[in-house]
Amino acid sequence: MHVGHPSGMLGGMGLPRRDAELVQIVEAALAGAAARAGEWLACRIGCTQCCHGAFAINALDAARLRAGMDVLRQTEPDGAAEVERRARGWIAEHGEDFPGDAQTGRLGETEAAEERFEAFANEAACPALDPATGRCDVYAWRPMTCRVFGPPVRMEGEGGNGLGHCELCFVGAGQGVVEACEMTIPHDLEAAVLDEVGDAGETVVAFALLR
Repeated sequence: MHVGHPSGMLGGMGLPRRDAELVQIVEAALAGAAARAGEWLACRIGCTQCCHGAFAINALDAARLRAGMDVLRQTEPDGAAEVERRARGWIAEHGEDFPGDAQTGRLGETEAAEERFEAFANEAACPALDPATGRCDVYAWRPMTCRVFGPPVRMEGEGGNGLGHCELCFVGAGQGVVEACEMTIPHDLEAAVLDEVGDAGETVVAFALLR
């Protein structure tokens, strides 16, 4: 199962209108960076290293995943049920150690909760990942973290040239090559669209797939 749709379909599914614009811009930036990178970019279907380990997603990402699951329930109910089964299994396995509210899926915002999250479910496969195919079953609605992982992106606190990328990519490439393949992220637009959601809380993918 690998359902896709044009970004224009995102409107009208409980998402801010400008989310479609955000997705379109990010997808275009990814395509451009990938074209410039060529074989330096190792990302391929079946390469699932980035699909392991819990990471925080914002309320906009969560809303997009919920919208995607609504589409899947209508178009591929068996596939949606399998995603939900994996998500429930993920929560059953890791929920006891969840650094937040395991009933709502909201991550804690205290310094202690953030420290606990650093060591939380670091080896766990994302429940959206189909282990048989190595594909993401909600790829068209994936979080922004997933959309920008791989190519070089500008990161605060990074040493050297300030660019970070997947460790499997650009192996042996010089700094000039990496810099030429930088993917520009529209942070201001994402922040503006997130403001429309009106929720500053964060969660993880498993909870968003079920709500």
